[in-house]
Amino acid sequence: MKTLKSMRLHIGVFGKTNAGKSAFVNRITGQEVSIVSDIAGTTTDVVEKSMELLPVGPVTFLDTAGIDDNSELGNLRIEKTKKVLNRTDIAVILCDYNGFDTYETEIIRQLDELQIPYIIVVNKTDLQNISDEKLAELQKFTPNIILTSVINDDDIIFKFKRMLIKLLPDDFVNTPKIAGDLIPPKSTVILVIPIDKEAPKGRIILPQVQTLRDLLDSDCLSYVVKESELKEALDNLKTPPSLVVTDSQAFKQVSEIVPEEIPLTSFSILFARLKGDLKAFIDGAGAIDRLEDGDKVLILESCTHHAIEDDIGRVKIPNWLRKKTGKNLIIDNYAGHDFPDISDYSLIIHCGACMTNRREVLSRILTANKKGIPITNYGVTISYCLGILPRAVQIFK
Repeated sequence: MKTLKSMRLHIGVFGKTNAGKSAFVNRITGQEVSIVSDIAGTTTDVVEKSMELLPVGPVTFLDTAGIDDNSELGNLRIEKTKKVLNRTDIAVILCDYNGFDTYETEIIRQLDELQIPYIIVVNKTDLQNISDEKLAELQKFTPNIILTSVINDDDIIFKFKRMLIKLLPDDFVNTPKIAGDLIPPKSTVILVIPIDKEAPKGRIILPQVQTLRDLLDSDCLSYVVKESELKEALDNLKTPPSLVVTDSQAFKQVSEIVPEEIPLTSFSILFARLKGDLKAFIDGAGAIDRLEDGDKVLILESCTHHAIEDDIGRVKIPNWLRKKTGKNLIIDNYAGHDFPDISDYSLIIHCGACMTNRREVLSRILTANKKGIPITNYGVTISYCLGILPRAVQIFK
């Protein structure tokens, strides 16, 4: 709730009187934000509701007055409604089985002019389905159409979130900071980068490069060392660093070297926040202790790569899981951008997603949530198995 209004995604909800706009906002937010009534024109002024819409992030819903109120007062309301367009990042246009007429098409004309993406919600399917002809007319405007009953459709929230993720602006989806917003400018940060088989000669892996660049852009003082030189690096500094970031594979060794009062996290946990939903991943890790013999765990890798002898996703994490749980687990690996059938799994562990975008990871989180399957990621899983997760996420409070 501390997120500035200017940093929230603004979702404008438009439609004729009694299209179900207020009921839609109430259903999505899970609160009685707007008054719902069969009396036309119940919503008079724009009603705002700010919330955390997981896994999307901070949003503000703008519930507007009906765009077909022809009274003198109604014309003033319509003017207010149209002004909301200038604050709208994504629009939702509600109609029913009657489809569109001049009111909705005028709103769409203005949305197109302002280059604002929109979703059409065809409401009241519990009363009557829209005809194929009218649906085809709507599809000429956009393929982003949801057929639903705001009141009776149990899947309305899932359908809306899935569509919303598809249309999210890139600057909202891709969080601009990796670590630079966690500490003040001019802070000293130690990056612990093991040189092992997964770091090709002459290179370091992408999340480490991106984190270093982010810290440079944030005017931080970055100290890059291997885990074997970490203690010497700490001793050389006149004052303790503001943050230590380590590769997850060296988490245990690094946590034993870095004093408790110095914040510590991993590249993979930083990317859990950047490319996904850190809270969802932390919650998902709790399912590790509930795993039983014969449970299936899916390890998801965003990219295909040559698996090495001591591969983190195919060897190290399975070993850590079995040691932590003491259970005989069935562990499958899947690599690539396609999302496999996840129905039989008790837990999904996602990679750091350095080779994919946040929109894709959020879609995967949403699908897992829909099926009631816990999902976490590499860094969170490793720190959980090693018993240091609370310390690894302390900096994010």
